[in-house]
Amino acid sequence: MSSTEAATACLGKKPVEIPKPCDDIDEGSDDEVVETGASGDATAAKKKKKKKPKKKKKAGAAGGGGPVTQQTSPPSVPISTLFPNKAYPAGEEVEYKNDTLNRTTSEEKRHLDRMNNDRWNDFRHGSEVHRQVRQWAQKHIKPGMSLTEICEGIEDSVRRLTGHDGLIEGDSLIAGMGFPTGVSLNHCAAHYTPNAGNKVVLQQQDVMKVDFGVHVNGYIVDSAFTMSFDPVYDNLLAAVKDATNTGVRAGIDVHMCDIGAAIQEVIESYEVEIGGKTHQVKPIRNLNGHNINQFQIHGTKSVPIVKGGDQTTKMEEGEVFAIETFGSTGKGVVRDDTEVSHYARIADVKHVDLRLSSAKNLLNVINKNFGTLPFCRRYLDRIGQEKYLLGLNNLVSSGIVESYPPLCDSKGSYTAQYEHTILLRPTCKEVVSRGDDY
Repeated sequence: MSSTEAATACLGKKPVEIPKPCDDIDEGSDDEVVETGASGDATAAKKKKKKKPKKKKKAGAAGGGGPVTQQTSPPSVPISTLFPNKAYPAGEEVEYKNDTLNRTTSEEKRHLDRMNNDRWNDFRHGSEVHRQVRQWAQKHIKPGMSLTEICEGIEDSVRRLTGHDGLIEGDSLIAGMGFPTGVSLNHCAAHYTPNAGNKVVLQQQDVMKVDFGVHVNGYIVDSAFTMSFDPVYDNLLAAVKDATNTGVRAGIDVHMCDIGAAIQEVIESYEVEIGGKTHQVKPIRNLNGHNINQFQIHGTKSVPIVKGGDQTTKMEEGEVFAIETFGSTGKGVVRDDTEVSHYARIADVKHVDLRLSSAKNLLNVINKNFGTLPFCRRYLDRIGQEKYLLGLNNLVSSGIVESYPPLCDSKGSYTAQYEHTILLRPTCKEVVSRGDDY
């Protein structure tokens, strides 16, 4: 299967109304970050003087005692230090529209929710890492920085804040990067991270998708945002952010095809003028959202961003989804392009006899350090692997490791991405990656 087909895979009737958040849900404010330790020292000091009264429960609100210290810039204090009682902030909690009374009052549903509390808490732990790192990155990243510098800054911060390096065990916790940091520029929509020797520098006119994941005990928080430095692209970014928030309104029993139709309608309602030419923003129809399994970033269910497709598959209680949408000024279709950087060991691969000793040795390294989590060449370089390309290519050709080339629309076009992770808990939906930034 080609990489584009893989991205699509992982990636009719009267529409079902997609539930919307309740009116009393607070979208978040700057105070939230201070409460959770997500702001830099200067911001925290300024907010401390104001001492505003507590607000209603919202995304990232401190729970169970709050932080005991402030975060640094760049982030370096482990989240477990900021929250010593290990009760991490919940995301945006939204009642299910059509079944609210039963789910919020049912003792059975509340019991099921409590039974999964450790799992939810791991997602919240990873989400707080993601929020603090990305909010630092949004302030820190500027034109003139190399893509390698940007990626390493994010990844080193994630490792410091989780206190772990990936699958290395310690204190009954394994945590780290859920997948490599994507920094896809302009017409490239996804799966681009620099390999060793990459000299690409972020430019003032670039549109950059920043997509990274954080895992705690294999529970992956997948969230992305887009950065641009020229207001000409504002409508492109607004279209995709609006579309992602539309998809996030979905919940238990909503059909995938109806989510895709709602997302497409929103994206296509926007236009952007670039260089004197007006473009209708298009959804990239062969990229999808997806469900997330433990240690597996792409499950078996896809969340389309265009109408049509499977009319039977629904979201179900207990599932976790990454709702990601992509908009483009180009054709709205991506293809494989440029040099591969992303890889992942296939989860259900059967035993394959490997003749190359370099491939056998590299597979052992992958199993120990990454398991089925995606990795990139920079990660192999970082742990001291050398001259591994022959073995890596052999693992790909043997069907043990999947390669994921960058996915690009037509040259000269611009693409944007926003993404959130949602937990379909028995009692409510939790947009666990929600922050006051997006």
